[in-house]
Amino acid sequence: MYSHGCARLAPARIVKDPLTYHRTLRFGESIVAVTLCERDGALDVLADRRVSRSVATSIEAAVARMFRFDDNLAPFYAMIAGDERLGWAVSGAGRLLASPSVFEDTIKTVCTTNCAWSSTVRMTNALVELGGGAFPEPDLVARTPDVWFKDAARMGYRGPYIKAIARDVARGVLDLESLRPPAGRSDDEVEAALLELPGIGPYGTAHVMQLLGRHRNLVLDSWTRPSFLKIEKKKQAKDSTIRRTFAKYGNYAGLAFWLMLTRGWVE
Repeated sequence: MYSHGCARLAPARIVKDPLTYHRTLRFGESIVAVTLCERDGALDVLADRRVSRSVATSIEAAVARMFRFDDNLAPFYAMIAGDERLGWAVSGAGRLLASPSVFEDTIKTVCTTNCAWSSTVRMTNALVELGGGAFPEPDLVARTPDVWFKDAARMGYRGPYIKAIARDVARGVLDLESLRPPAGRSDDEVEAALLELPGIGPYGTAHVMQLLGRHRNLVLDSWTRPSFLKIEKKKQAKDSTIRRTFAKYGNYAGLAFWLMLTRGWVE
């Protein structure tokens, strides 16, 4: 829940005492609010009402994707065992909380580009309001008038990009869910596919890939660069230098970079 800021964007919220994660999920016409908490080493999932067996199964699948139950980080843990800066993560860190769909993670990533965090929160809140309390489906975003993106959500240049992505997903031209591992697509193929999307540059591609469990690329932006310099006690460093610093972690270079930067986020 504390792995990155997007985990707290609407339609989710964190309550600290007792520690619970609240998230609204959509399944077709059904909107279900769920509360997640840890109990006896397991994750309890409580719905706000009785649901059918099929919806319960869909909730379980969504939660499993969000909390990355299928991620096998054993190779990474073996790599960082004894690592002075990353050894702490062996206890179980590294699964970055994702959204139930790759579409949601992609759209939220576009909402983080070239703006203050408060603007990201505003745009995301607007999307959830559009979706009736849950993140909207691609077809709803695609058929929403342009004026909404401009005036209600105040998305600026991002509005046309977000609508274009939603339109292609709704039409079946773009299958973002196929980018999840292990879907038979290499990291190179996924990176190329993401770079083709409007509004998703190198930063956005690295960000979405991290949420897909593809950890090769480093998320380099206006927060991670100065945070790295502060930790390393350096005045400046080229992106190429930062990448070389983490190259030894191979396909986990981006995850190693992120965990080093966010060590102070957890006790």
